[in-house]
Amino acid sequence: MKFLDLVRLVFENLGRRKARVALTAFGVVIGTSAVLVLVSLATGLQRNANEQLYGIGDLTQIQVYPTYGGYYYGPGPSGGGESPSDPVLITNQTLRDFAAIPGVMAVVPRDYFNGGLMLQYGRLEGYVGIIGIGTDNLSNLSLTATQGETLVGKNTVIIGSQVAASFYDPRIRPGQEPPPPPDLMGETIRVVLIRWNQDGTETRKTYQLRVAGVLTETRNEPDWSMYISLDELTKWNEWSMGRRINRDKDGYNQALVKVEDARQTVEVTDAIVALGYQAYSPQSFVEGINSFYLILQIIFGGVGAIALLVAAIGIANTMTMAILERTREIGLMKAIGATNRDVMSIFLGEAAGIGLLGGAGGVLFGWAAGQIINVLALAYLAGQSATNGGPPPSVAVYTPPWLPPFVVVFATIIGLLSGLYPALRAATMIPIQALKYE
Repeated sequence: MKFLDLVRLVFENLGRRKARVALTAFGVVIGTSAVLVLVSLATGLQRNANEQLYGIGDLTQIQVYPTYGGYYYGPGPSGGGESPSDPVLITNQTLRDFAAIPGVMAVVPRDYFNGGLMLQYGRLEGYVGIIGIGTDNLSNLSLTATQGETLVGKNTVIIGSQVAASFYDPRIRPGQEPPPPPDLMGETIRVVLIRWNQDGTETRKTYQLRVAGVLTETRNEPDWSMYISLDELTKWNEWSMGRRINRDKDGYNQALVKVEDARQTVEVTDAIVALGYQAYSPQSFVEGINSFYLILQIIFGGVGAIALLVAAIGIANTMTMAILERTREIGLMKAIGATNRDVMSIFLGEAAGIGLLGGAGGVLFGWAAGQIINVLALAYLAGQSATNGGPPPSVAVYTPPWLPPFVVVFATIIGLLSGLYPALRAATMIPIQALKYE
């Protein structure tokens, strides 16, 4: 029997029992729509969670910290436990070791000022963190500037988007309107370093820094930080400590390791931890969230698959009843030359056709239900975001492009498997007995 003839015969047979086929297919519609809606809901929750992670940081960066003796506590895979008895510092040799790890694109040391510090701009004062960075361009750390440039030079500073908001007028009286944040681009800021001597006396030293650039908002540490060259900050720390700094003995406070591809981040992080350092990467956190939602998708899909299993039983029952009703027809087909394979193909095709019709209907019904849930959920979540703060979600139910065709094919296969036993029973009938069946 030709394939097109088989398809035509299958749909003609299904059309002869429209009501029964429709009721059986409706069970498949419920199952496939449940799979579609539940998996789409889990996928939408995952996308929403990833959107809410905006500002978590560059996924290709790894923050590395030295490990000191005893117990340490910090973020990342090495977030707590017993460290070696001797401290593991980040030295110049360490930076070279990190750079030799496969997949590492750049290694940038960082340091902070160890003494007291105050910023002055005209009548205004401010307090923010100053970071010495071991690169001449912050674009190497995926930072961009809304004003000026990202080049770190001598006697210049690159400030975050919220640094200007940290300035205030100490002479303002209660009830007076505070001044607006100043526009610091191209302006000169006085940095007052403060050191306390052993006798408790205070010593101050002032530096003049020109603002060479303002960074784009990231909703992370750079927004509230000021970046200068690492050599400049090292000089400040030497003044504060009253001695020279030897990086091979004193080490760095932190190192940023940038990898070529975010998919390599976790592997490189594990390699750094194996060297004895504390390491944290936003990618590790993101992958943990994605793993959770993947499990959630599987669970939700399994719940929907249970409904499909019930529908499969309905298909098997329908096909079994069809065989009983068409026993003499089967005997007649075999008497005029139809082979066991032809008879089996017809009944398997009818079972698969029910699954196909139910799957297509389930996709349409599930998509419509998902859109309704999406509108209602977004309205509710937008109200919660307005009350609690934070950006509103953009999606609650998201149907990935691969899911509808997968659901249709899966429903068709379920129908095919459900009709396997009835088809075998029909194919193995003896023609004479089938023709005598009442």
